[in-house]
Amino acid sequence: MTEKTQKQKNDESRKKTITTLITSLVFMAIIGFMVAFGFNKIKAFISQAGIWGLIISVFIYGALGTTFIPSEPLTLLLGAMFGPWAAMITSWVGNTLAAIVEYYIGKNIGNAANFLEKKEKLPFGLGKLPIDSPWFLIGGRAIPLYGAKAISVVAGVYHVPLYRYIWTTAVTIFFGSAMFSFGGFGLGQLFK
Repeated sequence: MTEKTQKQKNDESRKKTITTLITSLVFMAIIGFMVAFGFNKIKAFISQAGIWGLIISVFIYGALGTTFIPSEPLTLLLGAMFGPWAAMITSWVGNTLAAIVEYYIGKNIGNAANFLEKKEKLPFGLGKLPIDSPWFLIGGRAIPLYGAKAISVVAGVYHVPLYRYIWTTAVTIFFGSAMFSFGGFGLGQLFK
């Protein structure tokens, strides 16, 4: 048997990464379609499933991590249906799972683009941004709308150490989960 050259290994690795990325994009589209057009069915299922609805919601959050659909409506819904504490814990765990999914999508993008070798050539010194700084990770996730998703993907692209990424993510998600869970509970009380 002949040994593979480094170029052949790199080509195989790149093909595997691109295949994973394409599979992720297809999965994103399918999940996005299902959530966008079936939210009322998801709501009915969660409300009828009781405690299992909360457990299933954790995985729904994880699936939402592959899409550009925000998870805040789900958190508001859980807050109204199950109360603020159960919704907060479910949202915290689920959104942390979603953030890890986003991180791995970013990591696959970075690997496919061979980003770490090219980042020093980015204009305006973007390759020297302190992406792995806890303050950058926490502050970036606080940007409204898609800041959290962008930070997750960028952290993956830059290969931020997973432990640092997870704890900074969990800290910021906790506060958002609390805010939307208690907000959903309050809205639920208004419409009773």
